[in-house]
Order: sequence, then structure tokens, then C-alpha cells
Amino acid sequence: MNLNSNDYNQMADVIDYINKHILEQPSLETLASIVGLSPHHFHHKFTTWVGVTPKSFLQYLTFDNAKDMLSKGKSVLEVTHDVGLSSPSRLHDLCITIEAASPGEIKAAGDGLTIDYGFSFTPFGKCLVASSARGIVRLVFVDPGQETNAIIDMKLEWPNAKFINNEALADDLVSQLFNYDNSRAISLRAFVKGTKFQIRVWNALLNIAPGRLLSYGQLAESIGQPTASRAVGSAIAKNQLAYLIPCHRVIRATGHFGDYRWGSGRKRLMIAYESVQ
Repeated sequence: MNLNSNDYNQMADVIDYINKHILEQPSLETLASIVGLSPHHFHHKFTTWVGVTPKSFLQYLTFDNAKDMLSKGKSVLEVTHDVGLSSPSRLHDLCITIEAASPGEIKAAGDGLTIDYGFSFTPFGKCLVASSARGIVRLVFVDPGQETNAIIDMKLEWPNAKFINNEALADDLVSQLFNYDNSRAISLRAFVKGTKFQIRVWNALLNIAPGRLLSYGQLAESIGQPTASRAVGSAIAKNQLAYLIPCHRVIRATGHFGDYRWGSGRKRLMIAYESVQ
């Protein structure tokens, strides 16, 4: 998949409009006018980028579709646990292993750690990705003009680390993570800072297959703490590895998508996009 900022921005504008007018089921002509394209050109571009027609994609963004995916999500986890697998099948066999920083490493604040970072484009917009010898330490979506702030936040998390700008590495990692046409198995490590509870929640998130959703309550139940929905939500909010640790696959029990630290519109787009794939 060839990605560029203009394609994403155009499609993001369309998705944002659809989010706000979903009940109106906007026409092809209306959507094409949002990005200044002819209906024919828009239809072709949208279908190429997303994988289905605009009309079909509208169906993936509906409340009813979210509730249907939510109802199927729990069964996916139950099957996973019954057969003893670490996770169900994922897009292009992507396997993520989480390694938690020790208390001593957290106290050292990155002393002795070299972190390469850079910006690259994904189907969901520009991102900052950072990696060390221990694994990927950060992946966050970045809105236009927020690049400097994203770098500052990253360095505040590991203030004593050595940082190296490495755009080639960023492009390579993003290519591995978001290349849905890649049939080979990909194994990546993530190196994170978190409490034992947060690590449990993040590992549980890895068990949610693309195209499936869980509610906060279902996720809490999956880690053996059915009354900890609010704590689960707090742990999800601390996730610094967008998409990699798929917190976007958790929504409210009502079927509403809810908030997302990188934008509710982006969350809805990611869920619909994965459903299509």
C-alpha cells in the first residue's frame, strides 16, 4: 500500500464528515465534494485506499455494526483461552511481545538506553515511532504542527536516554506494522513502562483480533477482575503504543465507540478499516 499525507488527509476529512453525519447516510456526490473530487474519481480513490466502496464503508461505521462486532469479541477471547493460544489470528501474522521495564530501569529513566525515532505515515495519519535494542518504546499519532511536542513528550518519558533521529528505521517499522499485503509472519518486541496491572491489561489487548471489539467490562472480565472496568480504562489511557497495543478495539458496552486519546474519529476509522481488511 502506497501511503502519502495528501491521501490520508483527504480520506480523514471524508471519514470525519461521515462520523458527524452518519445518520444522514451522505451520498457519493456529497462525500466527493468534501475533498473537491468528481464522484467517479472519489469513488475510485476511496475504494483503492480503503478496500471497499464508500457505501459499504458506511455500513462498517454504523452503531449496529459496532454492537455486532462487540457481541462476537467475547467469543474470540473464549476460544483463544480454551485452546491455549497466546492470541487469535492477527492481520498478516503480526505478533507483539511486551517486555516491562524493571523498577530499576524505570528509576534510571533511560540511562544507558539508546532510542532511535522518526516520523512516518500510516493509513491513519502521521505517527512518531521510537525503538531501542529492547523493543519499540513509543508509537503515537501526530496531528499537523504537533511534531515538536510529540518529541518533547517522548524525551520526558525517558529523560536520561540517548535519542537519535532515524527516519529510515521509522519507515521500516511502519511498513512492517501497516503493510496488510505482507504475508510473512512478523514478530516485534515492545519495551514499556507500566504497573503490573497495566501490563496485564495491555497483554489482554493483544488478544483482541482485528475486526473484533470488546467492552471495558469484557476486557476486565478477561483478566479475572470483572469489577475493574474503570481501572482497565485508566490503563488503556496510559498506552503509549497506538495500534501496536490495540486499545482502539475497546468500546463502550452500549456499542458507542467512546473517546480515544488520538481522536475519536481516528478510532472509528481504525475499527472500520480493520473490519474491511
